[in-house]
Amino acid sequence: MENDLKQRRATHDLSQAGLGEAVGVSRQTINAIERGRYDPSLELAFELAAHFDCRIEDIFTPE
Repeated sequence: MENDLKQRRATHDLSQAGLGEAVGVSRQTINAIERGRYDPSLELAFELAAHFDCRIEDIFTPE
């Protein structure tokens, strides 16, 4: 699944660790999602969308 998490994080001046802390996961998890190596759970996808005040579909798109 493709995503624009890295760009959103940069726009909000957040590190991977900072975003991970905000949504309750590790920096490594954020890194894996950004690289497309890990698809987040639905719960985590909702947390990320809520953090950026957008819809899940705005962050994640099917390949």
